[in-house]
Amino acid sequence: MMKQIAMAFVKAKREFGPALKDKTNPAFRSRYADLGACIDAVEDALLNNGIAMYQETSEDATGVTVETIFLHETGESLRCGKLHVPAAKQDPQGYGSALTYSRRYSLMTACGIAPEDDDGNAATRRPQPDVAAILRGISGSTTVDVLKSNFEAAIQMLESNHHPAVTKAKNTRYKELTAQKETA
Repeated sequence: MMKQIAMAFVKAKREFGPALKDKTNPAFRSRYADLGACIDAVEDALLNNGIAMYQETSEDATGVTVETIFLHETGESLRCGKLHVPAAKQDPQGYGSALTYSRRYSLMTACGIAPEDDDGNAATRRPQPDVAAILRGISGSTTVDVLKSNFEAAIQMLESNHHPAVTKAKNTRYKELTAQKETA
């Protein structure tokens, strides 16, 4: 039975972000989310919920086979199926490229995430809130009441109470302010 990992994975999924397209492919003049961006989109959420992610490779004569696996702190695990990617060239660069590609797509598939949308429809979306500015407002709160007000405003701007960085900043500042109040 996988009861604990299932519950933890659902909680983690609520915190997943998009895989940000922060790299450029010069051959196609297009932007893409690299493996690091995919890991960044999910790793903190997984770890916050007691889940470690790792990827196993299997021997393969024509390319690379990868499987993403989630391991819960209880020892339960969730295997997500193997993905085979043929190597374009039978040399180290070909296998390395296939490995990176298969790791990225295996992780995105296992987590149910996709790269951020950057097509023509992106222009019609509302602008994203400035999370850095929100975090500065929270960390600059001078009282618990101001902190609560800033946090509530941040949640409305983000339209979610599951933004991990904002919640972490709020909790940190709350501890600092209550410690100051107790020593005063």
